[in-house]
Amino acid sequence: MDLEKHPAAPAPAPAPAPAASELRASELRASDADRDRIAQILADALAEGRLTAEEHSERLDSLYALKTVGELDVLVRDLPAPGTGHTSAAPAYAARGAAAAYTETVVAVCSSSARKGRWRPGALTRAVSVMGDISIDLTEAVFEQQVTEINVTCVLGNVEIVVPENVTLRGYGSGVLGNFEVRGQGRGATDPQAPVVIVRGFSLLGNIEARPRLGARLVDLAERMRKRLGG
Repeated sequence: MDLEKHPAAPAPAPAPAPAASELRASELRASDADRDRIAQILADALAEGRLTAEEHSERLDSLYALKTVGELDVLVRDLPAPGTGHTSAAPAYAARGAAAAYTETVVAVCSSSARKGRWRPGALTRAVSVMGDISIDLTEAVFEQQVTEINVTCVLGNVEIVVPENVTLRGYGSGVLGNFEVRGQGRGATDPQAPVVIVRGFSLLGNIEARPRLGARLVDLAERMRKRLGG
């Protein structure tokens, strides 16, 4: 019987972590450029009718929560890559036919009413104020159409409409012993594909005002979501 003591064999060294170059491309952390690429594919798919407005919104919401390139690619795996499919020159907003009726009505009678935050305005919105206050804030709105029209009737009340500064704003209206004012019409849109907001109204002993909010841009919404989700 061998009673001689033998030194214990040294424990194997842990395997080195794989270098970044050895990771599969799908496992790499996504960059801002990767997210911009996916956002462009989604926008093209919406303009070409491959995605509905609801599908586009859901995928865009997920875009800044995902972490790796592989997870981003899942969002567009059923869509053609840029340059391989038909690319439409139309703006990246869902095409809408002429609406037969207003999609939403905002009413304030001796009261106040507001639409603000991240909401989806319809192609046609009617605002009626009778001795009331209405605030329509589009600075964080999700536009699902190229042209959004707001028709306003104001009697002894006040209606305020605020849009992002890079949205084209147009106004057509009048006031009788009241005020109808649309500011910033001469600025134009900094982006030719930006939405157009048309305000039509009539004010009787009331006030209707529409204006851009300087510093609030439509594209900033995606950046705020990215920071909020820690992407």
